[in-house]
Amino acid sequence: EGKSMSKKLAIFDLDGTLFDTSIANRIAYQKALNLCGYHITLDHEHFKKYCNGRSFRDFLPPFLPLSFLSLNENEKEEILQRIHREKINVYPDFLETIIPNKYLFDLIHAVKDTYHIALVTTASKTCTDQILEHFQVKDLFELIITQEDVERRKPDPEGFFLAMEYFCVTKENTLIFEDSDVGINAAKSAGTGYVKVGGYS
Repeated sequence: EGKSMSKKLAIFDLDGTLFDTSIANRIAYQKALNLCGYHITLDHEHFKKYCNGRSFRDFLPPFLPLSFLSLNENEKEEILQRIHREKINVYPDFLETIIPNKYLFDLIHAVKDTYHIALVTTASKTCTDQILEHFQVKDLFELIITQEDVERRKPDPEGFFLAMEYFCVTKENTLIFEDSDVGINAAKSAGTGYVKVGGYS
């Protein structure tokens, strides 16, 4: 068993791939924005397409008032971090809205004897653990890499390379499952096989 058996590697994204988290994330971010004094309504289709599964640093700024742009980098970072902390605090209230991708979980069960199973996500460790524990699937993953474990987030392939190094598996023996263009571009940069996931929610 283990690394010596020259298993292959399957890497899964979290948001939009293993789970449709778009409702939970949208409501949690909207509540967090409101708690921080920004009374903004996040449109669901827009959020699902352009924001879900991306880092809060990338997608939040366009929703903030123009005055945000005139702040220095430290002040901007402080505001974004505050919104993100609030989001993490309220997130558990919305776990019931998350839809698991049963096809992919069936697939994981089917291939786990021949593939190492890893999760690489831009989500925080806290939210990732809450989702996996809520659905009682954390034990399926031999390795979990979250936003805290990388310096450069997708579309940079750093997280994928970390997983390949961990299992000593080459890119030729790695298959990545992603739903977003950002994730697919990261997989292309990693030079692995990839599968674009969608249509299950």
